[in-house]
Amino acid sequence: MTSNTTPSNAPKPSRSPNSKWLAMLGIGLGVLMFTVDTSIVNIALPTLVQTLNTTFAAIQWVVLSYLLVVTALVLGVARLGDMLGKKRLYLGGLILFTIASLLCGLAPSVGWLIGFRALQGLGAVFISALGAAIITEVFPDSERGRALGIIGAIVSLGIALGPSLGGLIIGISGWRTIFLVNVPLGIIASFIIVRVIPSSARSNVKQRFDLLGSLLITVTLVFFALGMTYGQTHGFSSGITLTLLGFTAITLVAFLALEARLEQPTLDLRIFRNLQFSLSLLMGLLVFIVIAGVIFILPFFLELVKHYPTQQVGLLLAVSPVLGGIIAPISGTLSDRFGPRIISLIGLMLMVTGCFLLSTLDAQMTDLGYILRVAPFGIGLGMFQSPNNSAIMGGVPRERLGIASGLLSLSRTLGQTAGLPLLAALFATLTLTRANLAPNIDVTAAPVEALVYGTQGAFRASALILCAAAVLTAFVWRIESRQRHLSR
Repeated sequence: MTSNTTPSNAPKPSRSPNSKWLAMLGIGLGVLMFTVDTSIVNIALPTLVQTLNTTFAAIQWVVLSYLLVVTALVLGVARLGDMLGKKRLYLGGLILFTIASLLCGLAPSVGWLIGFRALQGLGAVFISALGAAIITEVFPDSERGRALGIIGAIVSLGIALGPSLGGLIIGISGWRTIFLVNVPLGIIASFIIVRVIPSSARSNVKQRFDLLGSLLITVTLVFFALGMTYGQTHGFSSGITLTLLGFTAITLVAFLALEARLEQPTLDLRIFRNLQFSLSLLMGLLVFIVIAGVIFILPFFLELVKHYPTQQVGLLLAVSPVLGGIIAPISGTLSDRFGPRIISLIGLMLMVTGCFLLSTLDAQMTDLGYILRVAPFGIGLGMFQSPNNSAIMGGVPRERLGIASGLLSLSRTLGQTAGLPLLAALFATLTLTRANLAPNIDVTAAPVEALVYGTQGAFRASALILCAAAVLTAFVWRIESRQRHLSR
């Protein structure tokens, strides 16, 4: 079996310049739809409660059913991509996502909508798990950072478009259109992928799919996602939360024990012997913990402290991801030239600066003051994400690109799954403590000065998390510099 600690140097087949950019268009459309749909539904939840005559507790499963499927199945799908070929699975996932989007738009009740959203998530997991792997195969190594930078820009664009585009569409034509708009885009993307993306090389060695391992990691990730969700709503000391997180630990240990014994596991643990690869994944996880907290906390500040209307809040929230999207392709190109670590480190230091600046937000802040504070964070994210993704995808052999892409997607999802409840809990605790309110009081009832205090404390904590990621980046950069020096 090929080692997982060094990337393959096998040459890529030559293709016309136009074909690789058409491939980027096809994959990019899929990634954009997947990214937008992770957030576009959030703004429709109040409308869905009224239109479908249901409760807020029930309607949350429209979001959770999608995210749970995407989170739980990503590693199993990534392994299948390495075994069966990435193109056919990505295309199948894109077609399923498109059909499920149509069904969501036609759903007659909340129960059907939840079910169709889970089906949509099943299609989305193929897009999430295999998109970066296909781009890494299509583009030459010398352009990998630039190509993944463009994908990073599309992700940022999707994050920015989700809430604002959802609000606009709902206002013009109703909630069903937020799903139906995916249908023509999915058809176009599928046509492009069929025509221009070559079939992935498949190993001549007969491979077996690790069904038990895939089931164990799926159960583990479902327990974790549910545990973090219940932790946010019921508290992390509640019995149901502790039970779910306890089952998470048990099934994770069982999964790791099984994978260490199998010859053809779902997740070959030897891939983590590459320290640079493992730490790059950890850096991405830490960054997305912070991103989830930032996305959650800033709307509370802008709406409850500044009393801005929803449209203005949406525009201000778009500043950071738009800046990140502009910078991501540039930082990817720079990482191809100067190496990923120095660019990633600069990006992290800008994000740390942005978090410390955001920790000075107060009730007297102007729009310009907000933009100047959040701009370093958005620019830093764009500078960090593309080089770090390039380092991850370049740190494994070509026959493991699928699982590397799946792990990259999983680091984002787990970061957001953990970051949102943890930083939200910190924000709420600081706010309620400052206001001398009971823990069961809704944070929206707190006075302005307490909300400002909670916001400032949450961003200071976010800055410390990013400082840890920066230290890891500097450590890896030093290791790689030493290795290059010894190889001369």
